[in-house]
Amino acid sequence: MTDTAPRVDAAGTGASTPSSATRVDLGDIPVVRTKHWFRWTIAAIVVFVVAQFLWSLVTNENYEWDYFAHYFFSEPVLQGLWLTLVYTAVSATIGFLLGTVLALARLAKSPLLNAAAWSFIWFFRSVPLVVQLVVWYNLGYLYPTLGLGTPFTTDFWIVEFPTVQLISAFAAGVLGLSLHQAAYSAEIIRGGLLSVDQGQLEAAAALGIPPRRRLSRIVLPQAMRSIIPNATNEVIGLVKGTSVLFVIAIPELFYAVQVIYNRNSRVIPLLLVAVVWYTIITTILSILQYYIERHYARGAVRVLPPTPVQRARHWIGLQWARLGDDDTSPAPLSGADAPPVDRATRHAAPGDGRLNSGGES
Repeated sequence: MTDTAPRVDAAGTGASTPSSATRVDLGDIPVVRTKHWFRWTIAAIVVFVVAQFLWSLVTNENYEWDYFAHYFFSEPVLQGLWLTLVYTAVSATIGFLLGTVLALARLAKSPLLNAAAWSFIWFFRSVPLVVQLVVWYNLGYLYPTLGLGTPFTTDFWIVEFPTVQLISAFAAGVLGLSLHQAAYSAEIIRGGLLSVDQGQLEAAAALGIPPRRRLSRIVLPQAMRSIIPNATNEVIGLVKGTSVLFVIAIPELFYAVQVIYNRNSRVIPLLLVAVVWYTIITTILSILQYYIERHYARGAVRVLPPTPVQRARHWIGLQWARLGDDDTSPAPLSGADAPPVDRATRHAAPGDGRLNSGGES
């Protein structure tokens, strides 16, 4: 509790003491920082482990970096990389389009559509991907011919194709990956749609907005914030999942690497080639995820946080200004992740003495 009574001087006159005599300059109080000994110990251990690993990369001759450099841009590896990207793009597109339809069917009021979508998701999530690929590749053993004709018969009088020619290795890979991806993406999209507040749908319906426009203009833009992180995980998993295509002899990246090291017995450097390429693809997808999330965050935050590029440019500008070569200082960062401004500086007037150097008034 603060004492507001006037202080009595030694003569007993009852005069109050000047406020400047009792004012405490907060700038003179020493700041004692917390000693995070545990944090520094863990950081030192991590730095040591990383340095030890990097040292082994340079000194261990078993990595055979010369073979790694020789095969990194070789023609079979680049062709396998191209097939990996093609399978990823095609399967992800088909999988998420079909997954969107399945998610809407799961949310539909029709029991038949709901049961059919649930059965599809249940089946393709139950069967391993490698089994699906092998079944699609050998579908000709079950159905030698496929076509259109009289229902419930094998009289394909309209059109008929041999199954082996219709479902090639490429088509089997696309079918297996796409249907497997659709089952998982359907649940991701359904979860994102359920995350949107139902009150907004009711308000949009009360305003007479058609259901299709409610979905495309109100629900999906908000649901994308929940969908994007999980969807990116699925796409990254699909990139690495294409390595399963080696069971049907499709020369994607991992299969191409296998063929090479089976010939020259340089297993480790060739596996490192595949690892580095997969890492590059994953890094690019992670960067795209960041900017897509930033785009859809505009409806949830007032000011978007600065990007890593903006942070780097601001830091370089600060360092350049400290050198004294530039009189203009960079504009301060804005956004949720910007460094906080000192409260005294924020509320001080331009001519206030608190802005002077040394904190003197």
